[in-house]
Parts: sequence; structure tokens; C-alpha cells
Amino acid sequence: MAQGMKRLGTPIAALLGVALIALIATSWLINRDALRKAVEAQIRDVTGLELNVAGSIDISVLPASYISFHDVGLKGGGTSDPALHVDVLTANLRLLPLLLQRFEIADLTLLRPRIHVSLKPDGESNWTPFIQTIARTMKPGADNQVSFSEIRIQDGVLNYEDAATHATEKFEDIDLSLAWPSISRSFAATGQFDWRGERVDGSISFSDFVAALSGDRSGLKARIASAPLKLAFDGSVANRTSPMMEGTLTIDSPSLRNALRWTGQPQPASGGFGRFALKARANVVGASIALTNVNVELDGNTAEGVMTYANNGRQTLQATLAADALDFTPYISTFRLLASGARDWNRQLFDLNGLSTTDLDMRLSAARLTVGPTRLGRTAIGANLRNGTLALSVGEAQVYGGIAKGSFGIARSDSVADIKAQFQFTDVDLQACATELFGLNKLSGRGNINVSLVASGSSPFGLVQSLDGSATVTGHDGAISGFNAEQLLKRLERRPLSGGGNFRSGSTPYDNLTIAVKFSDGIATAEDIRVEGPAAKITLTGTASVPTREYDMKGVASLNSASGFELPFVVQGPWDDPLIFPDPESLIRRSPASAPLLDMLKDRKGSDAVRSAIERITGGGKRPAPAESPTAENAKENAKSN
Repeated sequence: MAQGMKRLGTPIAALLGVALIALIATSWLINRDALRKAVEAQIRDVTGLELNVAGSIDISVLPASYISFHDVGLKGGGTSDPALHVDVLTANLRLLPLLLQRFEIADLTLLRPRIHVSLKPDGESNWTPFIQTIARTMKPGADNQVSFSEIRIQDGVLNYEDAATHATEKFEDIDLSLAWPSISRSFAATGQFDWRGERVDGSISFSDFVAALSGDRSGLKARIASAPLKLAFDGSVANRTSPMMEGTLTIDSPSLRNALRWTGQPQPASGGFGRFALKARANVVGASIALTNVNVELDGNTAEGVMTYANNGRQTLQATLAADALDFTPYISTFRLLASGARDWNRQLFDLNGLSTTDLDMRLSAARLTVGPTRLGRTAIGANLRNGTLALSVGEAQVYGGIAKGSFGIARSDSVADIKAQFQFTDVDLQACATELFGLNKLSGRGNINVSLVASGSSPFGLVQSLDGSATVTGHDGAISGFNAEQLLKRLERRPLSGGGNFRSGSTPYDNLTIAVKFSDGIATAEDIRVEGPAAKITLTGTASVPTREYDMKGVASLNSASGFELPFVVQGPWDDPLIFPDPESLIRRSPASAPLLDMLKDRKGSDAVRSAIERITGGGKRPAPAESPTAENAKENAKSN
């Protein structure tokens, strides 16, 4: 066996020696000019790009077979400016054909290429001839079959510009491998690049590259992974009259707000838009995308439905989604009507930029909805945003133990927001509703609330200063806390000047409640306020200032008894803690002893009339004082001095 191996090794060594001698001879005898022309012609035939070499040319056969062109410009399609400029373009050669003096490229390496892509208004680009040439040469039976199957890009830069939209993009530090094996119809590109300050890993593959280049249907898989966003698509693509894609789309982002900022999309107002995930069946036609079987997650909220998105000069989003539970708190957490002191209205200016860049048409339904402290049951909401005007409509919402319907609109005028709101609450818990909507915590019971308001301002304080409209409340079987009208009236009926005790304690029950107010420039004027209880009745007139959140009202409370005792009273002070006190003149008039005094004080007859009234109150005339002794006078003077 050893002798056999020795005999076999001798011819193999001889063959390798002959090959080595042939390689050395080839490197000496190779026609460098022919090699250069052959490589340039092959690149031109495959890509449709003409080489313009301004630098030196390096040719090597051993240990590696390649030809390198320095400072190379490639252009095609009759353009004057190069579509591609490369510092060093290296064509690696196939060794066996090289020994036979045939020059065939195995693959290309582009070192520090600068790629320019210009999209014309008609959809054509400066790379269209390259794509057409690749499609032609890869077709079965083509005269010039593709002779190399891979292009590697190292440290490249790509500049993109769209003549129609004037958009520009720049991709840097590109490390990419483009491969279309000659034994397969597939194409794959994998690599990394920098875009807008983020490193992006990407890959794309076509199952039928020839069909894709020709505009016919081909399988497509694409992946993009970066810190702000991950995206994957698995489906098919075609480009007969316009680009069309169909397949499964998956998007994942730790922060949708950061992803929108990174991709150059308009960002929503502050608050929310964090964790985001979407999976859907996508159908893309041109600049429009339709999503079905949508499963979307945002800030812990999940929903299912359908969505469409279009970007034809203006972005438009339409969606119909349903969810079990939604929490809108993150989106209103930074919006505060009141300042930190909880008494003054917030004067921070509105940020209305998000209303002017995107059109929105959304239908949303949820079994449970949370908005800050408010908990709603089954709710149907519609949102429409068009040309800077936002309209929200609530078809029906289970809230405060009742039903709510209404609409809310915001129109932008420069930095000023024009607000219009109309809501109807039917059979709701008045205490919960009035506390959360109006900051009033003195009312309980059940009833209906109708609100119709308009306002204009650049901040919450500006809105309340211009508030116009009306509001009505009808309630039943409740109470007004802060005073007990029946107890107070009965005490004052018996002893008007004895003091009413604590006027700000207890509560006044009612059978029926009616409140009707009209707003004008932030001032609410009482048109009809009546409280009808089992033992007492109350009516109110006056105003309430919305900007200062204070009452200035007068009322009359009366007993539902045979005496019909009535007591005027005053309500003044802040909404959350008003002062309620009876009219003092009325109490004095009801006192048998004090009423004559009040009359005499108003009558201009001098001090005699006042003295006469005082004598009647005290029960007799004033007795003459005894003469004071000198000692007593001295004691009085000493007391005064002390």
C-alpha cells in the first residue's frame, strides 16, 4: 500500500507542479490590456454601467486572481453624472478559465462606494437601465448570461433624492452582500448600514429574482432590525403598473414615539405612544397599505380589526378596532386643566402641531375604557382628524352608572384652539359626574346633564375666559352637602338672632333638582336653579365665574310648612369650599325686638328715635346715674391712665 501511495503521489505532485508553472507563466504572459477590456465589457454587459477609470489598475494572479480599478466612476442610461463612484473596484477572477486565457469574473468587491439614486417624477430613476439590463441578462437563453453572482459593498454611502417630493436620504457605513447564485433564480441581500444615527441590520430575498426585476410576481422576505424599530415582511411582490405587495407584516418597537421620530413621521402630542407591536395581513399598492386580521398593541392596550394607511402627499390613517379593555390615561397624563395648585387654571400653551400633518378616521369600541379616574363600561368612539380639525364622537358609553353620548371638536387656528363640546348624560350618578367634569363635590343623587359649550384659546385658562354656551342638570332623590336647610330654617324661625350654629355642615335632601345656567365669556349666569325637598325648597340666582372658580349668588330657602318661613341667603367663595350664610337684614326684621330698631336706624329722625327703640328693647327708660364722689372720679382717671 505504501508503494501504491508513493506511485500515486508522484503524478499528483507532477500535476500540481505543472499547474503552478502554468500559473506563473500565465502571470508573465497574461495580456493585461485584454484582461482589463474583458472585465470592463463583462461589467457593462451584466450591469449596463460604463466604467470610467481615473486611477491605477492592479492585476494579480498569485496568490489571488483579481483585477482592481482605483477611482472608478460608473454611469449608464445616457446620464452625465456617475450613478456610482468607487474608490477601489476589485473583480475576483475564476482561476480555471484564467489558465485558459479566458477572463471570467467570480464576484465584485466595491470599497468605499458612493451611490447616487435619483427618482424622477415619472417613477423612473438613474438606475432603471441597470435593472433592465440585469433582468435581460438573467433570463434563460439570454445571449450574455450573468457571469458573476455576488457583489460585496464595504464602507459605502448611498444618497437618495426624490425629484417629485424633494425628499432626500443618506445611508452611511454600508456593509452589504448582494448575491444571485447562477444555479438558482433567487436573490439575497444582507448587511448593515447607518441611517439617521442608528445602526440597522437588514436582509431581503426574492425567490424569483428575474420575475421581480421584470415586474412579475415573486416571493419576498424582508427583515429590518434596529434599536427603535423591528420590521419583518413575508409574502410576495409584483410591479406591473405600480408596486404591489401581499403577505404578513410584523412590526415591533419599544417606543412608537421614538420610532416615528427616527423615521421622520409626525409625533403625537406628549404622553403615551410607548411599547408598540403589530401583526397583520398586508396588501400594499403604491403608497397605500391595507391591513386585515390586525392585532395591535400600544401602551399595554390590545385591539383587533382592520386598518388602511396612505401617503399621497398627505398621510391618512383609517381604522376600525375592537378591544376588551383600553386605558387612555397615558395620552392625557400630561394634559392638565388645572395648575399644580388645583385652584387656578393651567396657563401652559397648547401644542397643536400634531393636528396639521395627518388625517385620521377611526372607529373604536371597547368593553371597558379608562380615562384617568373615570371608568367607563361598553363604549363606542369615533375620531376624525382632517385638515387640522379633530372631531370626537361618543356613540354610546356606559359611565357614572348611566349612558353618555356626545361630540367634542378641536379646530386649529395658528396657536389657538377652537373648542366645541356637546354631551348628554342620562341617568348618571350626579356626584361622580359633577366632581370629575366640573370639580363640584357638593351634589349627590341621580339625574341627567346636558352640556353645550364653545371656547377659543391657546391654553386652558384662555379657553375658560371665552367660554360660551349652556348647561342643564335635572336630578332626583339626592342631596346638597354643606348645609341642612330644614334644620337651619326651623332654628332661625324660632329665634332669628340666636345664631344658626354651623351653617356649613350637614346636607339638604331633595326630591327634584333643576339647574339651568348660561355661559358668556366665562361667566355662568343662573337662569333657573330650584331645589325641591321633602321639608324645604331653595331657589338661586346670580353668577359663577369660571376663570376664578368662584360663586357670587343669592338664594331663598323656605320651609314646606304652614308657616312658610323664608330665609334669603348668600353663596360666595371658591367652588370647592364656598361660604353659605343667611341674609342678616332678613334675620333682624324677623326678630320682634330688633325689627323696630332697624326701622328707626333707617329713619332720619335722629338719636331720639334710636334711644326710644333701645328703651323698648331693654324694658324701660334709662335711670339717672348717682353723683360720683371725688374718690370715685380719681379711681376712674387712674383706670384710664392704666
